[in-house]
Amino acid sequence: MKLLVINGPNLNFLGIREKSVYGTEDYEYLKKMIQDKALKENCEIEVYQSNHEGAIIDRIQESYFDGTEGIVINPGAYTHYSYAIHDALKSITVPKVEIHISDITKREEFRKVSVTAPACDYQIYGKGLQGYLEAIDFILKK
Repeated sequence: MKLLVINGPNLNFLGIREKSVYGTEDYEYLKKMIQDKALKENCEIEVYQSNHEGAIIDRIQESYFDGTEGIVINPGAYTHYSYAIHDALKSITVPKVEIHISDITKREEFRKVSVTAPACDYQIYGKGLQGYLEAIDFILKK
């Protein structure tokens, strides 16, 4: 199975920004954790990160053509206002899971609304980096 994990803005700064919210593990740790999961599950997982909305949309659209069978996405701040990412996700029919490291329901008001979640099959939040593994498991079971 071929999966795609997309990380949006500032996720490359894990371990640097707001450690009390996002933890102390860095982005390289997250990528290794996901690659270890890929080896364990005998599947291919590409991890992609961009701070640019258009690049994220381009990668989602490319997944339509490259054999991707499931998408895990942490849109970062785009979660709360990117209808363009919502539309790109909606146009792809593979299973999709939106992931958030922190509990977005217990943070600032603007973070409580996700415009991208309705384009996904499932949403996970507040489980730290382990939420990525749960999202991968969800897709593998579908």
